[in-house]
Amino acid sequence: MGSANKTGTDRKARIEEMRRAEQARERRNRVLTIAASVVVVAGLVVGGVVVVRSQDDKGSDTAAAGDSSGKGKFVTGKDGVRTWEGKLARNHVTKAVKYASEPPVGGDHNPVWMNCNGDVYTEEIDNANAVHSLEHGAVWVTYNADAKKADIDALAAKVKKTPYTLMSPMDDQKDPIMLSAWGHQRTVTGASDPDVDAFFQKFVQGEQTPEPGAACTNGLSK
Repeated sequence: MGSANKTGTDRKARIEEMRRAEQARERRNRVLTIAASVVVVAGLVVGGVVVVRSQDDKGSDTAAAGDSSGKGKFVTGKDGVRTWEGKLARNHVTKAVKYASEPPVGGDHNPVWMNCNGDVYTEEIDNANAVHSLEHGAVWVTYNADAKKADIDALAAKVKKTPYTLMSPMDDQKDPIMLSAWGHQRTVTGASDPDVDAFFQKFVQGEQTPEPGAACTNGLSK
């Protein structure tokens, strides 16, 4: 009888030991499974980051073209308007663009345009946004520190009542007051210069417009 009890006790002990061993194996397997999953997920994340970075790098190469105006030059007509002879790129890019002229008259530009529904900006604006406005057929009035206040005020009043125009200061331009449209540009002597009206009449939504009728509102505004 005592032997039977001992045998039963030993059996229970072995079963308990086997159970503990099985539980230990299950814990080890769970740990290994979790660890393997973490490695796989980490690999996917790293791989995804590499792919994204690779795509970003490719995009950056496109966006970082040094001179988006391409090969070309300005040719001045008898009316004093300078016309860009050469292809002007029209890609949407998100990085800074170096333009062939200041102010620029076309080239790669930001996907968001500057509002140009008679908008007058008192601070410099980003060229890449303004070029997008030119693509929509806007005329861009710019001036530097040499421009007279009376001319600035008079031009601002004109811009405010003219859809598809915008105005902003530009310290780096060579002349006090300049007018720009897609592929075209000229200098004027002041607000009363008759060439101002002539330029507006010809180039506000003019034949040079790559995207006639495109919006000049719901864009970027300072």
